[in-house]
Amino acid sequence: MSYGGNPYESPRFTLAATAAANERADFITKTYLHLAGAVGLFAVLEAVLLNLPGVESMVGLMVVSRYGWLIVLGLFMGVSYIADRWALTATDPTLQYAGLGLYVVAQALIFVPLLYIARDMDRQMGTHIILSAAVATAGLFAALTLAVFLTRQDFSFLRTGLVFGGIAALGLIVVSILFGFTLGPIFTYVMIAFACLYILYDTSNVLHHYRIGQHVAAALALFAAVALLFWYILRLFMSRRN
Repeated sequence: MSYGGNPYESPRFTLAATAAANERADFITKTYLHLAGAVGLFAVLEAVLLNLPGVESMVGLMVVSRYGWLIVLGLFMGVSYIADRWALTATDPTLQYAGLGLYVVAQALIFVPLLYIARDMDRQMGTHIILSAAVATAGLFAALTLAVFLTRQDFSFLRTGLVFGGIAALGLIVVSILFGFTLGPIFTYVMIAFACLYILYDTSNVLHHYRIGQHVAAALALFAAVALLFWYILRLFMSRRN
């Protein structure tokens, strides 16, 4: 059987960890180039969305009503699931890119209210909260990535804890929205640590568990962890300014 039309179906495309050195290096390079592309697309989308006429109304619809925000959160989770499934499709590269693009768009939309408020704070107080949060996020991501690449540690054992921790965090967020209370700075610090653990987990998966040809899915997973980290670092910086 010929695999010339679709190289991702070829039996030679196996785990990156057991692939030839040049294939493994190519896979890792493609993963981080796609991650950089996703971050760049996210930044461009935010620049466009935050400068759209009527963005104030959009922000109001998303955050003024607690049920409105629950609907947004629910839609985001649904879109995230679909995007992840598409990106993990090993037989259709076009669908993989559609999944990554869809996820970046969803993240850009859900970030609009937070970035809109942070931008207003920057303008009113002459600060650089968004830039500072972005630099802090990039620094933490680089340090964690370097730690995994230097130690070659497999952090897949974190999976169960991350799954249950994510469910618990989501439950607290939903309850806080329904009953109108703030989770506070301790929750923010915990979520920053949670995002850091996800970066360790996803980065080790790049080295040990993804297959050659799954660089788009790997980039999506890393982007999701980076976005989560940026969200809570930005919230932390905003709360400290307040």
